[in-house]
Amino acid sequence: MGGPPRVGLLYPTRDSGEDDFVDLARRFEPALDLAVVYIPWPGDVDDLATLTVEQVMDALRRLGSAAHLERVVPDALAGRHVDAVAFAVTSSSFLDGPGGVDEQLRTLRRVTGRPATSTTAAFQQAISDRNLRRVSLASVYHPEVSDHFVARVREAGAEVVARVDANAGSDRELAAWPPERILDLVRRAAHPDAEAMLLPETALHTSRLTEELDRAAGCPVLTATQVTLRAAADLTGPH
Repeated sequence: MGGPPRVGLLYPTRDSGEDDFVDLARRFEPALDLAVVYIPWPGDVDDLATLTVEQVMDALRRLGSAAHLERVVPDALAGRHVDAVAFAVTSSSFLDGPGGVDEQLRTLRRVTGRPATSTTAAFQQAISDRNLRRVSLASVYHPEVSDHFVARVREAGAEVVARVDANAGSDRELAAWPPERILDLVRRAAHPDAEAMLLPETALHTSRLTEELDRAAGCPVLTATQVTLRAAADLTGPH
């Protein structure tokens, strides 16, 4: 209608990292209009930091499941116009094994009637577009959770040559990480053979750290916020 394309960012926890998405979207060229669309967690999920690894993985799987998305997304989007949607919950988009990423996107397209991406799909797209073969991984997750992301990276054609698993707590905790803590994680995951580093967490505030992250890694750092917005923008037309 004459304005910039509008992306609906499906996001579960208020006051976590969504302000970082908004900040980066404002600086996109060409302009990208971002609507943060909050979707609820399953009703029995409260504070992830109080759960065991198995319980966290169960909660994340249910958040990204077809049944849950079909139940909550239409109401969350009611009355909004968006040109595309992005499911911006990294760990809820990589836990369901081979084919799980594509199946989730099919669900999102069906329930929204719009082109759709997810953070994991965006990382896979970035790996393919850049023809990456060797990457390092700065993961905030428990190693058992990170293993699933590594599998999705391999499916996209790259090998993880170095990896750090921070085993952090909840998304609210991660949203409060100061820049130095993020940079420390990246430094510890750096490897001379890596063509790029992946930083897969949408609660981290990274939009203003691009140059510092690249210096700390010794290679380009692909953040969850960056790749998600780029993949979503690509769905709305030529960029």
